[in-house]
Amino acid sequence: MESLLIRGARIVTMNGKLDDFIGDLLVENGRISQMGARLEAQADRVIEARGKVLLPGFIQTHVHLCQTLFRGRADDLELLDWLQQRIWPLEAAHDEESVYYSAMLGIGELISSGTTTLLDMETVHHTDAAFRAMAETGIRAVSGKVMMDHGGDVPAGLRENTDDSLGESVRLLDRWNGHDDGRLQYAFCPRFVVSCTEELLVGVRDLSRRYGVRVHTHASENRGEIEVVERERGMRNIVYLDHLGLAGPDLILAHCIWLDEREKEIIRRRGVKMTHCPGSNLKLASGIAEVPDMLSRRMPVGLGADGAPCNNNLDMFQEMRLAALIQKPAHGPTTMDARTVLRMATMGGAEVLGMEDEIGSLEVGKKADLILLDLYDFHTFPSHEVDIYSRIVYSATRGCVDTVAIGGKIVMENRTMKTLDRDLVLREADRSIARLMKRIEA
Repeated sequence: MESLLIRGARIVTMNGKLDDFIGDLLVENGRISQMGARLEAQADRVIEARGKVLLPGFIQTHVHLCQTLFRGRADDLELLDWLQQRIWPLEAAHDEESVYYSAMLGIGELISSGTTTLLDMETVHHTDAAFRAMAETGIRAVSGKVMMDHGGDVPAGLRENTDDSLGESVRLLDRWNGHDDGRLQYAFCPRFVVSCTEELLVGVRDLSRRYGVRVHTHASENRGEIEVVERERGMRNIVYLDHLGLAGPDLILAHCIWLDEREKEIIRRRGVKMTHCPGSNLKLASGIAEVPDMLSRRMPVGLGADGAPCNNNLDMFQEMRLAALIQKPAHGPTTMDARTVLRMATMGGAEVLGMEDEIGSLEVGKKADLILLDLYDFHTFPSHEVDIYSRIVYSATRGCVDTVAIGGKIVMENRTMKTLDRDLVLREADRSIARLMKRIEA
């Protein structure tokens, strides 16, 4: 692997001290080997970055790549109607090629807006195709097939046999977990309690412990969802997951909007991780998660865009801005300041994924997942003595992302994608969704 030297950038490290300085960064064998005000070093590639900002890549902790094709086809609905009327029928119509191009479309959007790592949840079938897209594009990802073996409203094309769901998950884990020196990892992904039997959830618990991998699921996103869980299982979401022995450091819960005090204490005590999806939560009218309270209790919380049909973008700049702004009317203007939010998008995400020793900040020895921002534009000026965190969170946009490297490999440079064919992906995405819509309408 070629070495890379970035010279003269404003380096925002996101380390424990939030150090930032103007200087150079050297990448060797995919990791950061040196940093300093001026390095006397040689490299195979040199990027002159004077005037640009160097950041760790964004880490999105909840995304559905399989849904990127559905953008704009499920607007203005609440969660359960959104799932039952639009998303589940579309997921059931997927084929191998459509899953592949849905993933490629999402990954192209993620990389071009500065995301270098994601926690993804696929659909029931064709998950190999999504993993192939992740492998080819160079994105760092934790992903798994969704698991659904319960629920009268689940389409026949998604409803699984319990043993088959567990078996296919293990097959995928054997095939993809640890791929490319650990760049791709597997997670068990029961969709949510509403669509999973207790037998499946207990099986997931046991298998996750056996293989040492994470469990990624939705919880307490919507009041209607909670009512179903209480009616069927006799207790609230988090209490039920704890009752099954699933609550622990390897459990990652998306949303967690409607938590009571007992559930918060379970999450804190068990070391459960959470991911906040403000754009999706607002669009589906699900509510606003109590993130300031969670952070005050030292609960790990990351940021995610969720899926394209409930957002409709996968852009971390939008999620950061929303995460900051939606809390201020209730908690005051100093709540969710720019440093806090940028940390959620970087080191916070790394902590959620258990990767804080490898990614999330720019430090010697860590993997070289990094982005260069060009803030020389009307919407980010004036720059004189303006806080750099404020410029990034409140003023910058996806258009500021100039160059992206993952594990030291440049995947986008000068706004040009290097690991996927943009025109091919856009063309095949349209062909794929047209095919799926004909399948649904037939």
